[in-house]
Amino acid sequence: MASEELDPSGDMSLETRIEALLFVSSAPVTVGQLSTTLEIPSRRVYKILERLRKSLQNRGIRLQKYGSEYQLTTAPELANDVERFLTLEETSSLSRAALEALAIIAYQQPVTRPQIDSIRGVNSDSVLRTLLRFGLIEETGRSASPGRPILYGTTSQFLQYFGLVALEELPPLDPDQISDLSETQEQLTNMPSE
Repeated sequence: MASEELDPSGDMSLETRIEALLFVSSAPVTVGQLSTTLEIPSRRVYKILERLRKSLQNRGIRLQKYGSEYQLTTAPELANDVERFLTLEETSSLSRAALEALAIIAYQQPVTRPQIDSIRGVNSDSVLRTLLRFGLIEETGRSASPGRPILYGTTSQFLQYFGLVALEELPPLDPDQISDLSETQEQLTNMPSE
């Protein structure tokens, strides 16, 4: 089979070996980690990961990419079956305020708490703590603006929670909303920080 690149010993295909490493990893892994572990060039790992992603598209598991990291996850459309099988209770749902803040972060990332507060019109401290606790957002750095507020962005857990493979799958915003957000972003850029 053409897609089965055998390793030098001829025992297992590289695709099979990468799949096994992704399966046993408890966290997303980078191409560099796979490349180092298997002692093969990164560009070869990228090609194999792309093939693996395509081969898993209509299967019960998927290859999820978040930034430069990859992870095997269950297919989002099978969540109900998996929950029933594992006898999990109904997943806790996010409040409207949490979903609102999460949408702002997803579309505007990286974004600071003062920027989120300005868009929402209310303090977002407790909402951000909740999203951090659920692992849906993370601190991605500090803004260069006065006070150096923390920047927030979404995580790979965010993608899993919403059944997305990549951020590019987020639904597009209404053009009127985009211009409103652009104006707000411009105002926030010129706004003194706390």
